[in-house]
Amino acid sequence: MAPAQPLFQERLSLELGVAPLLAQCLVNRQLSEPGTAADFLQPRLRQLSDPFLLPDMRLAVERLASARARQEPVVIFGDYDVDGVTSTALLHEVLTALGWTVSHYLPSRLDEGYGLSEEAVRHCFEDSPARLLLAVDCGSTAVETIRWLRGRGVETIVLDHHQVAHPPPAACALVNPQRSSAHGGFRDLCSVGLAFKLAHALVKAGREQAWPAAADYDVRPLLDLVALGTVADLVPLTGENRILAAAGLERLRRTPRPGLCALKSVAETCEAVGVYEVGYQLAPRLNAAGRLEAASKALALLQTTQADEAARLANELDAQNRERQRIERAIAEEVIGAVRARFNPETDYVIVEGQMLWHIGVVGIVASRVLREFYRPTLILGGNRTEWRGSGRSIEGFDLAAALRECDDLLLRHGGHALAAGLSVKPENVDALRARLNTLAQRTLTPLQLQRPLRLDAEVSLKDLTPELMDELERIEPVGQGNPPAQFVVRNVSLRARPQRMGKDGQHAKFWIQDEPASAEVVWWGCGNAPLPQGNIDLAFAPQINEYEGRRSLQLRLLDWRPAA
Repeated sequence: MAPAQPLFQERLSLELGVAPLLAQCLVNRQLSEPGTAADFLQPRLRQLSDPFLLPDMRLAVERLASARARQEPVVIFGDYDVDGVTSTALLHEVLTALGWTVSHYLPSRLDEGYGLSEEAVRHCFEDSPARLLLAVDCGSTAVETIRWLRGRGVETIVLDHHQVAHPPPAACALVNPQRSSAHGGFRDLCSVGLAFKLAHALVKAGREQAWPAAADYDVRPLLDLVALGTVADLVPLTGENRILAAAGLERLRRTPRPGLCALKSVAETCEAVGVYEVGYQLAPRLNAAGRLEAASKALALLQTTQADEAARLANELDAQNRERQRIERAIAEEVIGAVRARFNPETDYVIVEGQMLWHIGVVGIVASRVLREFYRPTLILGGNRTEWRGSGRSIEGFDLAAALRECDDLLLRHGGHALAAGLSVKPENVDALRARLNTLAQRTLTPLQLQRPLRLDAEVSLKDLTPELMDELERIEPVGQGNPPAQFVVRNVSLRARPQRMGKDGQHAKFWIQDEPASAEVVWWGCGNAPLPQGNIDLAFAPQINEYEGRRSLQLRLLDWRPAA
């Protein structure tokens, strides 16, 4: 549990006029200065930094402006995940509106692999011949491909947030917040956030240069796309990402885009679309296209202006998502069963599993499930007899992209960032890759870092959790990576009745606790076959408001429990 800091807490509570418990939550998030905390509680677009502070942003704008002046076509080369697809849709919309001749290309995960590969670029230029390529959500490690393009008279602008190769590719502009020269406030932007920054920079430049379309162009309607990509890519919802996500979720709730309206309809999202609805309902359906077939269907959904086409595409994506879930579930059960049979927590610091027949479109999600089960950095691979491709997910303290750079001699391609990465490897090198990654992790990670963290903001009594406090705690939202929901502990509470299992196969549980004179309902999602509480307990939880048939009530989402001392 975070240590109490009464002086900082009292100062924030008094100066901001907020409840002491909310003030403690702010202090726990390193927001102890009143000015910084006030900005956090009221994120506004005017707090965004100048886009030209990003590395090479001015070079990118100047090169694009010269292409516009010469009526030179531009091709956007995107990526197949939600961040890449929303970035592509956003940039295509902006560039078209501001006067460019623009086309786009999304690579195939199954046929062309990860990133800006030479094979994918060849196919791109068969469809869209141009002299300027705008690579978005990829390209930071594509040294050879960008050199190959330059040899054929094609210049490349890279707009990406993944880690950069050393030396970097020879792009005419490399707009990447991971570069050492980048302003610290931009460090956590994903590619759709960078695309929004580029849009803002282009509008500013267009107004200075009197482009007719720039005078009245409003970038705010783009924010629904920005929220989708930002939340889906699991980047920290702090700093500029918090501002973009907050404004973007508000825009998403009332978006006029037929595709997003249709997607919300098939996903049966509530009106108050938030981080949960994007992460677990909308994004998986958009991702399903690129995982099983081609991401072009997801892009078409975001771009369509026709309600009937939007409904058709949304239903197709919904069906693909159900198929994706079926495939993913089968592989995950196979992997988890195999790992559990031989897992040694003392020596297995990294999990690397692969089989030739595993579907490479779902290995990233399977890696996430395996990580949740064992709390170890995880790589899952599939492919053919000559090449396996896969995805990895990591834990705090182990930079997966940096670790893969240490394995460069064993890999065909790789790229990504600290917590997620993609790679290609010959199957005969998988055992050596597993051994080296484990050696690197054993040097880097401590036993404490291999324990699943549980960060609690404060100890409370149930009577503290008033409706007024719950309203105040909502000001922490949007919550997510880097900005967890408020989480507390109550001690020595009693059970009003025996816990009841619920849901399919009893995978969840519900019970009531009593802390005189107050009581509250507790839900334990995904408890599986774990023992249920009995007697007096200490309970770690996240408070939430449950809305049912127009009634609002306090509900505690169980994080962990133990018998009371």
